[in-house]
Amino acid sequence: MALGLAAGVLGWTPFGYLSKGTAREGDHMAKQPQTIVITGASGGIGSELALAYAAPGRRLALLARNRHKLETLALRCSDAGAHVHLITMDVRDRLALRRTLKAFDDQYPVDVLIANAGITCGVAPSTGLEDPEEAHRLTEVNYTAAVEAAEAVLPGMRARNCGQIVFLSSLAGLRALPDMPSYSATKAAVAAYGAALRGQLRGTGIHVSVVFPGFVTSAMSQRHQGPKPLEISAVRASKKILKGIQRRRSVIAFPKILVGLIWLQKTFLIPRLSDWTMSWFPARIDPDPSYSAVPDPDQAHKTVKPQGAEGEANKKPASTMPAGF
Repeated sequence: MALGLAAGVLGWTPFGYLSKGTAREGDHMAKQPQTIVITGASGGIGSELALAYAAPGRRLALLARNRHKLETLALRCSDAGAHVHLITMDVRDRLALRRTLKAFDDQYPVDVLIANAGITCGVAPSTGLEDPEEAHRLTEVNYTAAVEAAEAVLPGMRARNCGQIVFLSSLAGLRALPDMPSYSATKAAVAAYGAALRGQLRGTGIHVSVVFPGFVTSAMSQRHQGPKPLEISAVRASKKILKGIQRRRSVIAFPKILVGLIWLQKTFLIPRLSDWTMSWFPARIDPDPSYSAVPDPDQAHKTVKPQGAEGEANKKPASTMPAGF
């Protein structure tokens, strides 16, 4: 039992072990990425990763629906010296997402894509069922948009034979939460797609990482009414993720204690007993108010230049750029 717990804590997941990278992966670590695309960048892990990457010489493409939050984030990244492109978009628009990211990659070759956009929902206490519209929306945002984003930049990465694609899954993708079936399913789907793509790209200069975070404090987690064991801040989570990305780890999972407990469940408990233990963590997910607002299609793209010698005008986002970046 102790050996099993040790193995789990050291980093087992059904999609692989938390390795420190192969020699081939380590060779890429010396090259710092210059162009990073982050979907779901307006809050939580996405915004913290943007701030962590913001530095002179870096180009960030930040994509989300909330224009105001994006502009506030862009100014902070710009203050750090980064050149920032804002893309206001609902990732459920598959064609627009693919077209926009493909055009961006054509102009500014993408080094790292972080498919972070995600939402959540749960069963209604009165019926034990999820709203079918919410469940469908989860599939579009959590899974389909991640695949579309990856396939938009993959042709360019293949041509250059370099790049990194990072998918945000969840520990719920390793062990489904009974009150969040669609969320768990979409996160498992993202993890499976990432693992398959990693195998497909084996032997190339393109690396794929799948992230399995536990509970992370964010606007989304605040809608989660129920136990959230070992919850950590978005800042701490982003540091763990960034470290894993820089080391080109195939699997980035945390907190290790929960990873280990999931391993124990899957290894030693029969399904009925495993399900019983999961009943200790009931959850009710409050409705997402953000989907009552519709993004302004005329505010699709803006660029924020770094602060510095170019003057005070750079302290505010540049004018709308619908025809390009």
